[in-house]
Amino acid sequence: MTDAFARRHLGLTSEDQAIILRFLGCPDLDTLIDQVVPAQLRTQTPLHTPAAQTEYQALKTLKALAQQNQLWQSFLGMGYYNCITPPVIQRNILEHPGWYTSYTPYQAEIAQGRLEALFNFQTLITELTGLEIANASLLDEATAAAEAMILSYQVHHQQRRVFWVDQHCWPQTLAVLQTRATALGMDLRIAPLADFHLDETTCGCLVQYPNSYGVLVDPQPVFAQAQAVGALRIMAADVLSLALLKPPGAWGADIAVGSTQRLGVPLGYGGPHAAYFATRSMYKRQVPGRMVGLSKDSQGRPALRLALQTREQHIRRERATSNICTAQVLLAVVASMYGVYHGAEGLRRIAQQIHHQAQVLAKGCAQLGYAVRLQAFFDTVFLELNSAQRQALQERFYQAQINLNWFYPEGVGISLDETTEWSDVERLLRLLNGGQELPFAFQEWVDQTAYEYPEMWARTGDFLTQEVFRQYHSETEFLRYLYRLQSRDLSLTTAMMPLGSCTMKLNATSEMVPISWPEFNQIHPFVPLEQTQGYQRLFRDLTTWLADMTGLPGVSLQPNAGSQGELTGLLVIRQYHQQRGEPQRRVCLIPQSAHGTNPASAVMAGFQVVPIACDKQGNVNSDDLHTKASQYADELAALMLTYPSTHGVFETGVRELCQVVHAFGGQVYLDGANLNALVGLCRPGELGFDVCHVNLHKTFCIPHGGGGPGMGPIVVAEHLQAFLPTHPLIPTGGDQSIGTIAAAPWSSASILPISWMYMVLMGAEGLTQATRLAILNANYIAQRLDPYFPVLYRGKYGWVAHECILDLRPLKAQTGVEVEDVAKRLMDYGFHAPTVSWPVAGTMMVEPTESESLRELDRFCEAMIGIYHEAMAIAQGQADPQDNLLKNAPHPAEVVITDTWHHPYSREQAAYPVAGLRAYKFWSPVARIDNAYGDRHLVCSCPPLLDDDH
Repeated sequence: MTDAFARRHLGLTSEDQAIILRFLGCPDLDTLIDQVVPAQLRTQTPLHTPAAQTEYQALKTLKALAQQNQLWQSFLGMGYYNCITPPVIQRNILEHPGWYTSYTPYQAEIAQGRLEALFNFQTLITELTGLEIANASLLDEATAAAEAMILSYQVHHQQRRVFWVDQHCWPQTLAVLQTRATALGMDLRIAPLADFHLDETTCGCLVQYPNSYGVLVDPQPVFAQAQAVGALRIMAADVLSLALLKPPGAWGADIAVGSTQRLGVPLGYGGPHAAYFATRSMYKRQVPGRMVGLSKDSQGRPALRLALQTREQHIRRERATSNICTAQVLLAVVASMYGVYHGAEGLRRIAQQIHHQAQVLAKGCAQLGYAVRLQAFFDTVFLELNSAQRQALQERFYQAQINLNWFYPEGVGISLDETTEWSDVERLLRLLNGGQELPFAFQEWVDQTAYEYPEMWARTGDFLTQEVFRQYHSETEFLRYLYRLQSRDLSLTTAMMPLGSCTMKLNATSEMVPISWPEFNQIHPFVPLEQTQGYQRLFRDLTTWLADMTGLPGVSLQPNAGSQGELTGLLVIRQYHQQRGEPQRRVCLIPQSAHGTNPASAVMAGFQVVPIACDKQGNVNSDDLHTKASQYADELAALMLTYPSTHGVFETGVRELCQVVHAFGGQVYLDGANLNALVGLCRPGELGFDVCHVNLHKTFCIPHGGGGPGMGPIVVAEHLQAFLPTHPLIPTGGDQSIGTIAAAPWSSASILPISWMYMVLMGAEGLTQATRLAILNANYIAQRLDPYFPVLYRGKYGWVAHECILDLRPLKAQTGVEVEDVAKRLMDYGFHAPTVSWPVAGTMMVEPTESESLRELDRFCEAMIGIYHEAMAIAQGQADPQDNLLKNAPHPAEVVITDTWHHPYSREQAAYPVAGLRAYKFWSPVARIDNAYGDRHLVCSCPPLLDDDH
């Protein structure tokens, strides 16, 4: 390694590698890799990624690329708006590794800060929408609308297939709805609200509030129809407008969806942004994604956790009603803290300013002789234009470098936002007046245009009365609140997070710096392509490199999560079969070891899931695969595989598995969760895979952000390129596209520079070495811990891939200690637990990645060995079977320092199981949480204060 960055990214020095190899009894790293990865699977062609650059060089190169983007002033709207991210939020959340390097809060005891921020988000949404419950965010507004449509379909037991949609919803929402409805065989009817005819075949209806022309249309007639036939009423509502407007709940809506982007989240050329999903309590078990709920810990204190976790798709598998298994946590945290920062009065003040400016603009346009749609509106003014007017204005605004919404054929939309100043409104009016002086005194015009809202639409009553939205309005108090929350979470800033299949590796600071550059994060997703040449070059680089690494030439960057990548890839396969005249191919073979989103995605793509058995070594049972492929020969659509396997082994017969499926006319899908074990060593395309999704938030260093953002681009073989996703406003993809998957053409574009930086910093040699060291580290942990926790699956030579499964079932049999007890006790040692009870119940799956040092690997191994001995003390009669270190873990500081201590072990054993913790220790902020209590007494938002003095 000659490049300085690679040496910093890779945790092991050459000396460390030698120590590990001696321990493993391996002469060198090449020998180990040759034995782990069968020779017949290895690629013979090295990566073509450009030579590695230093951090300084890479940032300089990327800055030059970013400057090819043009920062015009945009008044485009259409669900995306410029906004102001308070600097205290940008610096201390969006750019803070304590927030962006944490994992999904499955281990709730050490995720209390993030969970509180998400609890605030849910409260913010329920208050603004006037509905009873909300989830902890979804991927984007269009996805949220699709999930609402699917919920209405599932609520009616898939017996009602008709879903009505207002034709004046956002075009990107309509496109995603069309894609998702087609996959499920639903009848999507897009029409003006006046033409809705709901009957007993209708499962639901959707209206936009305000609509795509900026107009507020009374939903009551349509909602009355829906109520009469028992269909669900859904509103896609602008979240900021709800500070002024009558909320969806007050209109009788059953579900409200939308984006929280304008609550302090940068435009980012389309994302990532947190969508919201709110509904009535009666649908709490059908809500997609995650909800945070209030429970209590073993000391009776309030504690937060993910509520109703049985709804998670990895548990429900093919019975899932959604394939969503993630959220946009980091962005939801930003939005929630924007609400905390401003409070109800601040949000109302911002919304009033925007609406007042829009009123002035509308009346000014009318005064200038334009045909203005002056129905009730919030932030958007629509001008009806003839062709001559349209052409003249387009040229004038182009010269002024201002983007308006020209997507309407009959006119133009002008949407104002939080960043709009009165001088901007005056400039717009001057340009609309041919660049001439206005025929009225602008300031007098402003003063004479009183702020007003028609009573029919105005919000009444207080909202956001909860203490959290009222007490942190000085920056001092707000900053302390942020840090208090952040200190209650364990992240990569604290310790190794050895989560199998999740690849919690270094998210280097230099990779993160560009996301704050305005050239990347202040661009509207629907601006003309000539304004985004820097982004287009970055996309070309990434697609070229991903195609090279995978051996699959077609790439789409549109899927904005791994689950969406799965869905997209399966829809591509479905479209391929349809275009070949074989629409009956609907059977998807999925190994029983697969991640639960695989069968869930298959169901969402309209496939029938047929499980495939695994053998005793954890490999796909080739006989069962051949039998099922033969049985369903005429109906076989696809096989979904994870490679290396979910059991952490390179299956030698993977090519043969692909050949069997191809022989029966199917396609083979690779779940790219374990790509960190392949880059530079194997190319999926060379192994026989046709489609693969790539988790950029795993292999390519986009941070997990506490459960999102993620990115799940897909790569496909040449014969599938024609079917890649497109977009209704900025065409992408192939000429026989499956349709649209995400709201923005390149979904979460603003985080793609992170992966670009990683690839450029590492270069071909560094990327390959990262794979090799990930495998080395996994085998070190496997060998060190095998005497205590047997490694469940190994390859031909006794090695594992980049992760290993530790079997804790023998320990339970000997001691009564559950895998959950070990997970909680690890918190006392300062670690996040590995992946628990998946893919095998009673086990832990460990993935150390390439970023951890030998010192940290040893610290984790010593913690696990220490826990083993604590457990064995029970078997040997030296510890009480119920009142012991593991059953009572974790031990918060408050428990340890209490005046009363009745446990048979010492406080020191509880708090400092190893000496190193005396120098620094992360304390779990709460004791073990009572999950069942939280589900029996579901509370997923803060209660309002009873009065102002409380």
